[in-house]
Amino acid sequence: VVIASGEGCWLTTTDGRKLLDMASGIGAVSTGHCHPAVVAAVQAQAARVVHAQQNVVGAHTAMVDLFDRLSGVLPSSLDQYFLANSGAEAVDNAVKIAKAATGRPNVIAFEGGFHGRTLGAMALTSSKTIYRQGFGPTMAGVHIAPYPYCLHCKVSLPGPLQSLEWMLATQSAPSDTAAIILEPILGEGGFVAPPPGFLAGLRRLCDKHGILLIADEVQTGAGRTGLWWGHQHWLPDPSSASSPSSSAPANGGGPDLLVFAKGIASGYPLAGVATRRELVPAERMPPGTLGGTYGGNAVACAAAAATIDVINNERLTDNAQERGQQLREGLVKLASELPPGLIADVRGRGLMVGVEFGGVTDGGSAAPRFATPKKGASAARDMLLLTAGARESVRFLPPLTITAAEVDIALGVFGEAVREVAAKQ
Repeated sequence: VVIASGEGCWLTTTDGRKLLDMASGIGAVSTGHCHPAVVAAVQAQAARVVHAQQNVVGAHTAMVDLFDRLSGVLPSSLDQYFLANSGAEAVDNAVKIAKAATGRPNVIAFEGGFHGRTLGAMALTSSKTIYRQGFGPTMAGVHIAPYPYCLHCKVSLPGPLQSLEWMLATQSAPSDTAAIILEPILGEGGFVAPPPGFLAGLRRLCDKHGILLIADEVQTGAGRTGLWWGHQHWLPDPSSASSPSSSAPANGGGPDLLVFAKGIASGYPLAGVATRRELVPAERMPPGTLGGTYGGNAVACAAAAATIDVINNERLTDNAQERGQQLREGLVKLASELPPGLIADVRGRGLMVGVEFGGVTDGGSAAPRFATPKKGASAARDMLLLTAGARESVRFLPPLTITAAEVDIALGVFGEAVREVAAKQ
């Protein structure tokens, strides 16, 4: 299809079809297509200055406005920002910061994680082999740890944390490990949330060994999960503490670095890293160490500032919680009406909802390429969906502005698509 226009949760093709967008540009169009406030901010900024390169001029008013707004939604311990173009570029720079801050060479990531397609971010990615195949050798010093994918876990919760300790004893010594990076909820890996206690245990392990914790909030951030940042479901927000403790860690119990992109700018190319000032000392990272021609572009900054205002003013985190609950309950009801085991799991937080298909007869994993036909059957009914991960899963990732009526439409279309494909198996 060729898209001619978009408004809210809908795209219109050049031949007049209206498509319900439950993918939102892989989660980028957080405030819906062409939100009037974002459009107005972009138009106004384009008439003032389009590009004032951050390594040349230092800053521009759109960047200053954005930093003011970021300080109001990011954890208070993260007071230093670097802006880039994409999530992968931001991940690469987060790893550079961690290595420079600690003087250590290695990074640990998790099975099923997706961190980007650049050579550095690709090495951290293990959601599917397609992102790496044919491009090796990958960046050295990366180790992949087991992730607690509880639907398929063979061990109880301590297992993954014990596996990390074992990795630190056998593969990457703590003194060689700069950072552990993870998505608070696996994105491309299947929308898998961690079990209670896992992120808190991971934070304690990092503190024990002086390892930095990087939260890749590219897909989970900007209100997507019903809170501003996905990690806030499991880790404390130091800015909400009643009184700071003198013994509290500098990280406030949250991540040491946070990567954001996608929904932060409603589809405009802007990403960034938030960290603590002491992790980027001038003697280790002098001016010019980090940068990029288009990072912090003025129009993209204006879009991001407007996006933050819309999410806050229109209470889109609340809408994400409410519509996400409606969507999950509808999917669970659908699962109960289908052959047992056909839908193995409905999961997620807010408007980050995944459905995993299982075997119809034995409750195991679905046959390969079981999810893709359902995506196609939904598209044939004018609804866009995405698959996710190496297992047979689909993901619902609509704009945060979606209405109850639009969720009902999505549930109806998906139900028809699942029944059609299941009847052909």
